[in-house]
Amino acid sequence: MKTTPISQIDKEIRNIQNELQTLGPMHPGNISSQYQVCGRPDCRCVDPKKPQRHGPYHKLSYVYRGRPVCRFVRAGTQTALGERLVVYKRFRQLIDRWIALSIQRGIIDFFPAATTPTQPKKAKLSPAPRRLKPRS
Repeated sequence: MKTTPISQIDKEIRNIQNELQTLGPMHPGNISSQYQVCGRPDCRCVDPKKPQRHGPYHKLSYVYRGRPVCRFVRAGTQTALGERLVVYKRFRQLIDRWIALSIQRGIIDFFPAATTPTQPKKAKLSPAPRRLKPRS
């Protein structure tokens, strides 16, 4: 494993903290588009030759506190919401990098490399006690 000086790790963590402060509004999730069939017999969406479904309807999906959430996005707001999704993805990247650096720093602080590798000693086996045969 390549060792990084503590000062370099601390500098990168400070850079991450500074960038986190500049992030704006964010939201988790992904936007998908859906097309619907209404089911009315005289509608264009059920035309047997050239069906034209209704839509697109944009839907936001994400997981919050372990529960899936789906919401329809109002027309014209998907661009602004998409920008918030990009900010959230950057937030997650920064947090993941911060965690990796903190683990690396913890290894340096709490688990210093041994100067000489030590081999565990083999346990000496003592002979098994002899059992006396019962007299007959």
